[in-house]
Amino acid sequence: MYPAVLIVDDEITIIESLKGILSDDGFEVMHAFNGYEALKKIEVESPDIVLLDIWMPGMDGIETLKEIKKITPSLPVVMITGHGTIESAVEATKSGAYDFLEKPLSIDKVMVTINNALNFRKLEEENIYLRKKSIEKNSITGTSSAVQKLYGQITNAAPSNASILITGENGTGKEMVARTIHQFSLRPEQPFIIINCAAIPEENLDSELFGHEKGAFEKATSKNKGKFELASGGTLFLDEIGDMNINTQAKILRALESKTFQRIGGGRTLHMDVRLIASSNKNLEKEIETGNFRKDLYFRLNVIPIHVPPLRDRKKDIPLLVDTFLEKLSKQSSEKKKTISEHALNLLVTCEWQGNVRELKNLLERLSIMVESDHIDVADIPQPYNPEYKPIQLIEKDLSLYEDNLILAKKQFEKQFINQKIAEEEGDLKSVAKKLGISVKYIKKSISQTS
Repeated sequence: MYPAVLIVDDEITIIESLKGILSDDGFEVMHAFNGYEALKKIEVESPDIVLLDIWMPGMDGIETLKEIKKITPSLPVVMITGHGTIESAVEATKSGAYDFLEKPLSIDKVMVTINNALNFRKLEEENIYLRKKSIEKNSITGTSSAVQKLYGQITNAAPSNASILITGENGTGKEMVARTIHQFSLRPEQPFIIINCAAIPEENLDSELFGHEKGAFEKATSKNKGKFELASGGTLFLDEIGDMNINTQAKILRALESKTFQRIGGGRTLHMDVRLIASSNKNLEKEIETGNFRKDLYFRLNVIPIHVPPLRDRKKDIPLLVDTFLEKLSKQSSEKKKTISEHALNLLVTCEWQGNVRELKNLLERLSIMVESDHIDVADIPQPYNPEYKPIQLIEKDLSLYEDNLILAKKQFEKQFINQKIAEEEGDLKSVAKKLGISVKYIKKSISQTS
């Protein structure tokens, strides 16, 4: 399907000229002689790009451009003018125009501008799609009051540039919350950089944060940009900041206060423009009391506090989480989505989940792999989630005991029955053997067995 171009100009010669050229190149071309007609065409025909003359009677090009951007902000508009000025160019650009073309029109420039504008729109649409997928991927699943409260905090905090401190137990989704805040912030197109303060050795942490110059220390064989530099214009997420040593805390505080830093071994001062989000599973106020965390850094980070609730405080969300995880796991494995029985689901809802959402996700991944059936039942859920669960070895042992008891019961009944028949025949074993269709030898063996 070829792109559709709307030409808006009050000069019929311009319209016919452009229409002939664009039609020859495969474009679908429509036209309008004024701004009002153009707005109606856009609403009905949905063109892919607009070529708009600035000077028109009635509603001029700038007014029309502003109205177009209200209706369809993503529609690229290229302005055409025969006597453009710097002022009109600036105003058009501020109002959302993609580019400017001056009369007399150069055919080559018209084609290049149109193709560039269409490619730009395609990239914008792809970016919007990817951002939407990223938001869906990192969104907090749930409808409980605890999650609704969390949604509200994220929505309110995201558009600001204030520092945020996210607290919560391990496995609650603190990184997911940080990513969601970044996606809804004023800088979603910029980098989102993570540094796990608990995973990086203390001696390497300064270099990871601020970078280093070549030769700054023995292993510094080349220049390295730190996370503050890589996150420039975007968001820096300091995960588990409660595990950061006190000396690095002081350096981060100094960088935040001055908005500048230097690479290790470097003399150049670099300016910092990052939105800082930190997280911790520790009680930082207690860490301050024990001298493990700086009070001034805590207040600098805790401008907007957000607490992520543990799963035990949002058990209403467990059925939805289970369904979501099973859906994702089926897509990952390209296999049929497993279902789960109501009793099994109720069992999961009653669990305490010390590892929170991460623990639930790991269990469902295990069940999706290990359960051969397409349906997960209570018997499939292992300990400690299911106190009555028995591994297959114990089940086989129980069956073996059952079979042994059944054989013993059968022998005892047979002995009792034969003795009864012997009594009826007054001890005549041959007569009993004839009536029962067995040998005298078998009768003797049966009645001689002990119970």
